[in-house]
Amino acid sequence: MEDRKTLWQKIASIGPGAIVAAAFIGPGTVTTCTLAGVNYKYTLLWALLFSTIATIILQEMSARIGIVANKGLGSTIRKTFEENPTAKIVVIALVIAALGIGNSAFQSGNISGASMGLQVILGGSKQVWVVLIALIAGFLLWTSSYKLIEKVLVGIVIMMSIVFVATAVVISPNWGEVFRGIFVPTIPPGALIVTLGLIGTTVVPYNLYLHSSITAERWGSYKDKREAISESRADTMLSIGLGGIISMAIIITSSSMFSTGVQIKTAADMASQLEPLLGPWAKWFFAIGLFCAGISSAITAPMAAAYAITGVLGLKSDLKERHFRIIWLLVLLIGATVAFLGANPVQVIVFAQAVNGVLLPISAILLLVVINNQKIMKEFANTTVSNILGYFVVVVTVILGLRMFLTALKII
Repeated sequence: MEDRKTLWQKIASIGPGAIVAAAFIGPGTVTTCTLAGVNYKYTLLWALLFSTIATIILQEMSARIGIVANKGLGSTIRKTFEENPTAKIVVIALVIAALGIGNSAFQSGNISGASMGLQVILGGSKQVWVVLIALIAGFLLWTSSYKLIEKVLVGIVIMMSIVFVATAVVISPNWGEVFRGIFVPTIPPGALIVTLGLIGTTVVPYNLYLHSSITAERWGSYKDKREAISESRADTMLSIGLGGIISMAIIITSSSMFSTGVQIKTAADMASQLEPLLGPWAKWFFAIGLFCAGISSAITAPMAAAYAITGVLGLKSDLKERHFRIIWLLVLLIGATVAFLGANPVQVIVFAQAVNGVLLPISAILLLVVINNQKIMKEFANTTVSNILGYFVVVVTVILGLRMFLTALKII
């Protein structure tokens, strides 16, 4: 008989999916979810349910590519367009521009968010914490140990789960209203931008490149591709599902401040505003969660950029390779420098959203092109049902990406 893993064994063996969850739960997610709860209570929880399902659909395809091709999405895109030099050059330019510039911009927000969390906990200068966080992220990436990075990020996801979910439960929300918000889609007046933001902070384009590469690292050498895909699918559903629950918990927690008249401009304000309601421990818990969200994304954003850019350039995507280190180091240094100089992280993140507003639908379309390439995927190409789901998500991402891009241009 086939040796089937129990649920707990599957949970214990999670890896690449947890890294993806750690990547999309960054300071931008915490901030957006906080503002959604404060301003609209539970009404936008459905947007997170949708975006979590959409993320699982796209990331499952990305992971499948990594397992079958034993290469990341960047490399398989290059291979797909190998016979069309013009299209290949255009695609390479788009990926390098969007991942290089976009991830550098997001890196500034990641480091700023993590430093805000440390400031709430320990006080001190923001610049000191920025340097410390950059050094921690740089050290982990420089070790070139995928297993170490994976363990650290899985631990951070578990920490965020405990912090945010426990806080959401302790405030004793109205669970009837919570479930209504999850399963009854409504967009209150003025909530469209926040709704798009909730979807955009979960369906993250650079995670498509990251997931395929780290899945190839974990399962690409498996001879039994079906078993590897099955394990990866369970990992993806468990990890990203947990990430969606964490994001929902942030909305539920911040909903406790709905209609109080409290002005919350950043997620850092949330830590102190919850103290009268939940006691002094709430400030510490939320600040720890914000730090975890920032440091996890500060590790994954440079790594994702390196995987994507080396892949489309036809270079070896290996943590130990010199060119791989140069790319992630540049992204890390640019983000840390912008954060250190005190640039407005909101404006930086808005700029990054503008870039990724273009990359999101392009990456989703490229993903579907590759996943349906019989030469690469063979019998593991998409089924009709998978394609219907995939194209539906692509249509949504096109609308989302266009709206995010136009909105960001108005703000910048």
